[in-house]
Amino acid sequence: MAIHDPELLDAIESLGFDVLDEVTVWRHMFNDNPPELSNTRGARWNPAGLAAIYTSEQRETAIAEGQHAIDSQPLRPKARRYVYELRVSAAKVLRITPSDLAALGLEPKDLESPDFSACQRIGAHAAFLGYDALIVPSVRADGTNVVIFVNELAADGAFERVEVEQIT
Repeated sequence: MAIHDPELLDAIESLGFDVLDEVTVWRHMFNDNPPELSNTRGARWNPAGLAAIYTSEQRETAIAEGQHAIDSQPLRPKARRYVYELRVSAAKVLRITPSDLAALGLEPKDLESPDFSACQRIGAHAAFLGYDALIVPSVRADGTNVVIFVNELAADGAFERVEVEQIT
């Protein structure tokens, strides 16, 4: 059995790609964790071992994603919250819209399911094809998230801090 599904690879490639040229994104972080800190344990769109940085195209979406992290804890954390404004560039970005989900074997419920495997499968296949990032719908706010694959980001890709704001 093949490691990567040829039909899914074709479906991903059929969506084409976007280029991010010094676009602004936002990232919610807790305490003194830097915005460059990648997730390697796995999350919605990255399986364990595929380093990713989760950002949002809208400030409000980044804050909503951070609030969801807080709300999902059994005890409310007392951590300081920050939202970082970042500038990123990436040469090959897969934009997934709600109308693209079925072509990728996803259903809207997969975007909020506690089982991340369906979305992680898309991320793993996109990284295999050399995509630097995914732009995906957020279920926490009316916006989109940008998932940057740190290990895949081309040498000419950029990730720069612009501003930081503490959220109360």
